[in-house]
Amino acid sequence: MIVAYKAFNPDLSCTSGGNKFQYVLGKWNEESEANCAQNGFHCALNPLDCLTYYPDWDKAVYYMVLVDGDIHEDAYDSRISCTRMRLLRQLTLGEFVAESMTYIINHPYLKSNSRILNDEGIVNLHNKFVIVRGKNPIAKGKLGTILGLIKESATGKDIVEAGIYGVEGNKIFPDKWYSVEGKIVEKAVGII
Repeated sequence: MIVAYKAFNPDLSCTSGGNKFQYVLGKWNEESEANCAQNGFHCALNPLDCLTYYPDWDKAVYYMVLVDGDIHEDAYDSRISCTRMRLLRQLTLGEFVAESMTYIINHPYLKSNSRILNDEGIVNLHNKFVIVRGKNPIAKGKLGTILGLIKESATGKDIVEAGIYGVEGNKIFPDKWYSVEGKIVEKAVGII
């Protein structure tokens, strides 16, 4: 069994290949075959890959799932297909970002997901979060968004520090640049 991540329509349904499947909480959902992009239950090992299929946080729900049975992968991002899936729990925005950052930290040398920004980033209000990776990453966002920062070693891709912050207006303020330590920083302006 493997823990993975899956996005759904708000009613816990998904459409794949023109077929709609209604998932049920509290039981094993089962299919007869699993082939990525063809059949089976699709999910991802990296939570960020769910955004390829369900990109809008306000129009989908995101779950941690348990997969079992026949499991197939096709090397297209981290997606897999399986014959058995059980929904474990729905993730909050903060949990989704934390799970995504944990995947990155545990796989520092994998090709980076396109949603991970290099060195600096501003929250995309479509998804309400940003994850920035670099030697001295900085990020900023609006009220109610999440900043995820992953600091690499000075000499390589190894992760040396990470921080996740909710922009709530008391300790982390909107429209301010923050470091991985959660401190306000001034963004350097390029000289022309």
